[in-house]
Amino acid sequence: MEGMRDIPFEVKRIYYINNLENSVSVRGQHAHKEIEQVIFCVSGSFTLKLDDGKVKQEILMNRDNVGVLLGKMLWHTMENFSSGCILLVAASDYYKEEDYIRSYSDFIRLAENSSI
Repeated sequence: MEGMRDIPFEVKRIYYINNLENSVSVRGQHAHKEIEQVIFCVSGSFTLKLDDGKVKQEILMNRDNVGVLLGKMLWHTMENFSSGCILLVAASDYYKEEDYIRSYSDFIRLAENSSI
């Protein structure tokens, strides 16, 4: 996979999430102000929940060759992990704590005032 070809941005950070043996685990539960990401499920399956402040959707992630673009100002939650599930994430920027929106109520307030 190549940034600016397969992924619509220059990739500056790649990380994976594993050891999700507990199917009741919940990850994510945040949005980013500026950072964009593409998320893949390279092994197993999980449910990706997306919320832009107006529309909510759920995607079953179970194909290793399909990624989902997580744009700016998109609340995302990952849950219902299968045994052996591994997630791979490519991000448009380095880790920046100040880019995270970790409060859902803050996210809704910002989303309502956003032109994105």
